[in-house]
Amino acid sequence: MEKKKFLFVSVDALINDIAWQLVKEGQDVKYCIQNKKIQDVADGFVPKSEDWQQDADWADVIIFDDVLGYGKQAEKLRKAGKLVVGGTEYTDKLEDDRTFGQEEMKKAGINIIPFQEFNSFDDAITYVKANPNRYVIKPSGEAQNIKRLLFVGEEDDGVDVIQVLEAYKKLWTKKIKVFQLQRRMTGVEIAVGAFFNGKQFAYPINVNFEHKKLFPGNIGLSTGEMGTSMYWSGPNRIFNATLKKMEQHFQEVGYVGYMDINCIVNANGIYPLEFTARFGYPTISIQQEGIAMPMGEFLYKLATSELTEFKTKKGFQVGVRIVVPPYPFTDKETFETYSRDAAILFKKPTLEGIHIEDVKNVNEQWVVAGESGVVLVVVGMGSTMKQAQNQVYNRIANIMIPNMYYRTDIGNRWYEDSDRLHSWGYLREM
Repeated sequence: MEKKKFLFVSVDALINDIAWQLVKEGQDVKYCIQNKKIQDVADGFVPKSEDWQQDADWADVIIFDDVLGYGKQAEKLRKAGKLVVGGTEYTDKLEDDRTFGQEEMKKAGINIIPFQEFNSFDDAITYVKANPNRYVIKPSGEAQNIKRLLFVGEEDDGVDVIQVLEAYKKLWTKKIKVFQLQRRMTGVEIAVGAFFNGKQFAYPINVNFEHKKLFPGNIGLSTGEMGTSMYWSGPNRIFNATLKKMEQHFQEVGYVGYMDINCIVNANGIYPLEFTARFGYPTISIQQEGIAMPMGEFLYKLATSELTEFKTKKGFQVGVRIVVPPYPFTDKETFETYSRDAAILFKKPTLEGIHIEDVKNVNEQWVVAGESGVVLVVVGMGSTMKQAQNQVYNRIANIMIPNMYYRTDIGNRWYEDSDRLHSWGYLREM
């Protein structure tokens, strides 16, 4: 493919690694980070744009990395004849408005978990008292990005959910305007995702297992993500029962990008939880390792609708996030004290499997940037999950960052979950 001009646009500096990958491939790249507090992220790795709208005419392809109203911008650019990887108003709403997402699933013939939407904590408390059960509290809108607000009830009578709702009523009324109470289902949590080229899904699909809890053993608070294991597959039973049924909707709005749906599955059925209508993080960096073509060519052909099939590497991929304080919290003082400008060192001069997040390059020295404390994603691959795990943790052993921490068990879910998924017939290609 001839050299192309790619313009990446981000509010919170999420797409750093893919932008850097295209720079390494020799593409012409500009990157606009709109949050002024973290505009140092990716300095020294990727050329920057101060105003993406002024640079839009320069670009051959414009890539938006999140929802956050970008879908409307992407639609305008497409109508003006630009090639865009990004959402639409419809697909943004699938993720931002949980109830809308569930209703659209139902319209498409997808089985959904029973839920109720509330804008009053008192009404929700009354509902649980009248309908005792185990529920999950899921804030909608901007509040859903505050991961600690999602609460998974354990008690059959819902008493723990009532306690949390009472606390949220005192603490979070101004922040949580709308939320769901969703019946809690038990089983295996699994996600299927695929790239959509504006007209159809491009195959293969991606089957992935997120590890959101902070500590090994899946304990502690939920984070944005601590690591993900995955593999590529032909369409399987879960994909055909969920995302495939939405294909016409995505075609009608001209969506271009990655679409993922997280599910709980058990012997009784498939129960979708929510859409991710964008690249996943760190998912896209892990996927990039397994896509057997240059990422610039991949994104360009996705935007032009040429990409219908692509080759991937066989086996499993495991990605582990390396973080520093205050992650997963927001605490400026802690970040300034323990993490800002901390040196990122490698015992041996190898960067295989290393992907950047909030990092900058100062005089050929990598240092921690931004403010989140999310530093690197390290990826390992192998023909078995154990081989992929061994490779990723050997690569992590080569990294030195003051106060770094990470989960040591990413991928372990597979050993038990795969037996159940295979016995239920959900992973069989169809």
